[in-house]
Amino acid sequence: MSLLTPFSKLPDLSAANVLLVENEEHLQQRLADVMVNEKSVIVNVRLAKSLPLPVKHEKSRPRIDLVVFIIDLMSDLSLKSADASLKHLVPGYFLGKVCFMVTNARNASVPAERMEAVRKLASELHCPLLCAEDQTPDGVTSAAERLLVILKVAAGCVPMTTALYLSNLTRSTMPTETEQQNFDYEA
Repeated sequence: MSLLTPFSKLPDLSAANVLLVENEEHLQQRLADVMVNEKSVIVNVRLAKSLPLPVKHEKSRPRIDLVVFIIDLMSDLSLKSADASLKHLVPGYFLGKVCFMVTNARNASVPAERMEAVRKLASELHCPLLCAEDQTPDGVTSAAERLLVILKVAAGCVPMTTALYLSNLTRSTMPTETEQQNFDYEA
């Protein structure tokens, strides 16, 4: 198994390629169905339960413009799977080409520390963190539209905007432990 690299292949100027990684596969297919209907750019969606991807398809696999980790907060296994998959991405992916999406964030039975763990992970990696409502078709459509905006930028389909710039605008604002310690000492 090899590491997934963002710049190992040339981009396709008329298409954007997204990899949706979800252990439970509750939301993946529904997001993919909405995203492929985009009219302004051809969207190719790849689905995976976890990383690494199989080496046997590496030659035919297109360049992946955005990797989206979908985490169901009701499942501890979902968070662990996403965390384990991160080590199979080269550091270059964390420059605007990785996004986290959580479901069940408003569910009262979700342990608060699980959401905090995801927020901390997104903050440390400087990646956007989106909350998605997966119970209704409108919620799935809204989540897909937000992902499409990030995907178009990551794929280079938006003039004068780069994925790194978008990453700075949309990253999690939760301070890292080091930043928090600096705030505590200054007070």
